[in-house]
Amino acid sequence: MTVPALRGRPAWASLEKHHAEMEGLHLRQVFADDDKRGERLTVEAAGIYLDYSKNRITDETLRLLLQLAQESGLRERIDTMFRGDKINTSEKRAVLHVALRAPRGASIIYDGQNVVPEVHAVLDKMADFADRVRSGAWKGHTGKRIRNVINVGIGGSDLGPVMAYEALKHYSERAMTFRFVSNVDGTDFAEAVLGLDPAETLFIISSKTFTTLETMTNAHTARDWLLAGLKGESSATAKHFVAVSTNAQEVAKFGIDTANMFGFWDWVGGRYSMDSAIGLSTMLAIGPDNFRAMLGGFHEMDEHFRTAPFERNLPVLMGLLAVWYNNFFGAQTVAVLPYQQYLKRFPAYLQQLTMESNGKHVTWDGVAVDYDTGPIYWGEPGTNGQHSFYQLIHQGTRLIPCDFIAFAHTLNPLGRHQDILLANVFAQTEALSFGKTAKQVAAEGTPDWLVPHRLFEGNRPSNTILLDALTPAALGKLVALYEHSVFTQGTIWQIDSFDQWGVELGKALAQQIVPQLESAAEPKLEHDSSTNALIRRYRKLKGSA
Repeated sequence: MTVPALRGRPAWASLEKHHAEMEGLHLRQVFADDDKRGERLTVEAAGIYLDYSKNRITDETLRLLLQLAQESGLRERIDTMFRGDKINTSEKRAVLHVALRAPRGASIIYDGQNVVPEVHAVLDKMADFADRVRSGAWKGHTGKRIRNVINVGIGGSDLGPVMAYEALKHYSERAMTFRFVSNVDGTDFAEAVLGLDPAETLFIISSKTFTTLETMTNAHTARDWLLAGLKGESSATAKHFVAVSTNAQEVAKFGIDTANMFGFWDWVGGRYSMDSAIGLSTMLAIGPDNFRAMLGGFHEMDEHFRTAPFERNLPVLMGLLAVWYNNFFGAQTVAVLPYQQYLKRFPAYLQQLTMESNGKHVTWDGVAVDYDTGPIYWGEPGTNGQHSFYQLIHQGTRLIPCDFIAFAHTLNPLGRHQDILLANVFAQTEALSFGKTAKQVAAEGTPDWLVPHRLFEGNRPSNTILLDALTPAALGKLVALYEHSVFTQGTIWQIDSFDQWGVELGKALAQQIVPQLESAAEPKLEHDSSTNALIRRYRKLKGSA
């Protein structure tokens, strides 16, 4: 299907006109005009209840956004992804993270082969390994059982596992310690191993190529630490290191038994890989059954996205609303505010998912865009954020759409805590929407000079995402919800949401600079004057020059 350029689609022109007509419309008014709005503009599917009534939209807005989705070929593009077409155009790859959570017996064809049996073969291998480690059957080099697991990776090989571990800590094996190393800053590694016994420690090295600079620097430091603690016996490596990689040659060279290498495929992007072998640390923490329950949650949302009509499709609606604010209101950021302490790393995880996916300046055909693409995603758990940045959201000059995520049942019932927590969710969305008028402030006896300071304009949009409880399945549903919302936005913008060339240049330049920093002799520098001066200053400070 040939899709016209974004600004050439009839719905786009209609949305521009519509926005100009309704820009001054306040949420107070639309709620006053429709006393059923808060019940009508909701969708419930896959165990997720979405209230999107507190958005600056009318029925006409929704009609036009849905028309835009149709004109953008969203239905066809969804089908091509699930079919295994190579929609990652710049890398000529399929995009099949949905295959990672397809049930046993399903069929997803890529290059003429059903990939689902391969996926489940890896899952079965992971489950067998996890059971052996968790039961104590897998012993370290000295015969001690493994009590500490350290995941070494970066980007998608770290953000997904650490987010999932924190999110599902309630279900984790508390007799074991799980830590994560990603930063090449030595402090990250030093703090991760502090107080641990090498004889009881297992490292998972997660790198598709087994050449990633940060990951392999940390991996070699981990091996040095282990061998120093085990009297230099190099054979110990095989009992304390496993790999998540596709490069068997480099894995073997490192000293890892390739029987303990867990593979994945080039149709899995790093930021979409937490439910692949990259999630091995997650499975070790929560067990194979809980891990498979999480995959079931992913799959349930996948099927909803694939089959539900757009007007009742959770990811589609969220993606279209994101386009509405990004491209017509000029909103530059989206705040994700989970009212669940276990989701404290969820906003950081979404930063990579959303911003690496849709931070693009050309279409999938290589044509420069003349509209804004991916907004900045950020956030912190509630209620902590209420006492820091909510001031700007409520009374600042920037429009910041917000996603509030909450759960009806807590995993840790303590008196009134959950009721107070949820009261804050509902109060914040109400306050953002309706604010407080000058008349209301004055009626409270506020002096005239103080009224402007206590005024809340309102009309600040938000979604409320409500689930029953934070189970492994619920986490899978939430992650897939945002994955497919990102896909929806990328389709509207005609960008490749699955490559990430923007991360390459800085990494390549760093590889050139490292030997210039480490050289005993004064290196010949041919960078710009600023970079040359910084290199010389660093060498002088560390005593190399």
